Amino acid sequence: MEATTLITHVTTNNTNNTSIHGPVVEEVEGLIRVYKDGHVERSQFVPCVDPSLPLELGVACSDVHIDKLTNVWGRLYVPTVTNSTSVSKLPLIVYFHGGGFCAGSASWSCYHQFLGRLSAKSRCLVMHVNYRLAPENPLPAAYEDGVNAILWLKKTRNDNLWSKQCDFGSIFLAGDSAGGNIANHVAGRLAAADALIKPLKIEGTILIQPFFGGEARTETERRVENNTESSVLTLASSDTWWKLTLPREANREHPYCKPVKITTRTLVCVAEMDVLMDRAMEMCDSDKKMIRCVVYKGVGHAFQVLGESQLANTLTLQMLCDIDAFIHHSEPLN
Repeated sequence: MEATTLITHVTTNNTNNTSIHGPVVEEVEGLIRVYKDGHVERSQFVPCVDPSLPLELGVACSDVHIDKLTNVWGRLYVPTVTNSTSVSKLPLIVYFHGGGFCAGSASWSCYHQFLGRLSAKSRCLVMHVNYRLAPENPLPAAYEDGVNAILWLKKTRNDNLWSKQCDFGSIFLAGDSAGGNIANHVAGRLAAADALIKPLKIEGTILIQPFFGGEARTETERRVENNTESSVLTLASSDTWWKLTLPREANREHPYCKPVKITTRTLVCVAEMDVLMDRAMEMCDSDKKMIRCVVYKGVGHAFQVLGESQLANTLTLQMLCDIDAFIHHSEPLN
């Protein structure tokens, strides 16, 4: 199955449509433009790639249809080499990408590389969900796609060769930025419908720089604000993502902007130079018994997928180790 046959929501930038679609009403420069008539343009900010991976990584990858009606699909990573012959089945990470709910793809090269490494390092299967994007599909569409992905796993768990390697009683919901928000809210929805997904079990959540918000500004929002040198997410772009994503007339006090309390183990990965740092730390402080927090110093938002510095590379490797330790209970985390 070729990724290019599945990706229909990604469009190229075209600045000549202004007269056809009216003026631009919302924009995040270099990523998305929304016109008065509702037309949406997305730039090819990151190249899309097919599922192939280097053989030496020891991970097989393929694309799967989850819901043909909504064009929701997933990219599946399966380790071909494990570190222990005693482990018969492997945990499953269900991952949601970032992009302010409005951009991003499971075929973006930066995520493909990161999740291939995560699968190899953590000895886990990974299913990266290509959920529907706002503003065409505002929240809660992405949450619904996340729940449906779990239901698809339940329905097809006996139909695939890869599923024989999967421990469906050890599923972790994970994501970065908007994907972290999605993982949190999907976990909350599934907790309220536990009987619906049995025998599948959500063992934990992994939230990487989760995208939460509020009307009142935090200290890190004021400090980092629009400093693109330290963080790819600025306060201005954060506000725009929420405008494009939330229901009409809602503000940043809407429940979708806030974390939901869940009872599973949670790892929160925080970047010191991230505009979202305070909101993540507030979540960590709310339940220190169930939530583990790791702060990566000197780096900004999305450093693990977009950072190119030596520090970003070093801390990305540390993050992979931290996630591995969290999943397999091999404490301590840094």
